[in-house]
Order: sequence, then C-alpha cells, then structure tokens
Amino acid sequence: MQGFAGLMWLLSMALIVFSGFALFDAAVRREDAYRAADKKTKPFWLIVLGIAFVVNLLFPILSFLPIIGLIATIVYMVDVRPAIRALPGGGRSRRGSSSDGPYGPYNGGR
Repeated sequence: MQGFAGLMWLLSMALIVFSGFALFDAAVRREDAYRAADKKTKPFWLIVLGIAFVVNLLFPILSFLPIIGLIATIVYMVDVRPAIRALPGGGRSRRGSSSDGPYGPYNGGR
C-alpha cells in the first residue's frame, strides 16, 4: 500500500505543477491575444485555471473535482495556448519603447 500511496502522491504533485504552469502561462499572455485567437477571455481562463489549481491542492487525486480541473487544464494547453502562441509575438506581454505608437514603433515617416 505504501507504493500505491507514493504513486498517488507523485501523480498529485504532477497535476499541481501542470495546472500551476497553465495558470502562469495564461497570466503572462496579453488579454487582446485571447480575442484575436477567438477564444474565451483572459479573466475567464484565469478563473477556471485558478480554481483547477486550488482544487488540485485541496482534494485527493482520485476524487471527482481534480479530474474536472485536469480536463480544463488540458483544454487550455492543447487548444487555447497553441492558438495564442501562433499569433505574431506569441501573445506574450511585452514592453515597448517610448517611441512605440498604438500600431507599432514610430519610424519617423520612413
């Protein structure tokens, strides 16, 4: 029984890391990238992945709620994340220079 408990602990830790990575990845993506990829909004995914992360922390892996959280995390990782990464710039938050305008860098009319 100790081996099974160890395996369940490892699976639980892997699930926590997986959902934590998805939550972090959703947090660093730009909000407009979600709209450009025609996916749900950034706050929606942050709430869903945040709940999945907390559920994975609180409940054992063999209960029903972590499985739902795993499904939500997998949907984000295989559907939303690739669509956002395919956009120019990868949907990452970036800091522009002081000469950047709303449509890109100002090049002095060249």
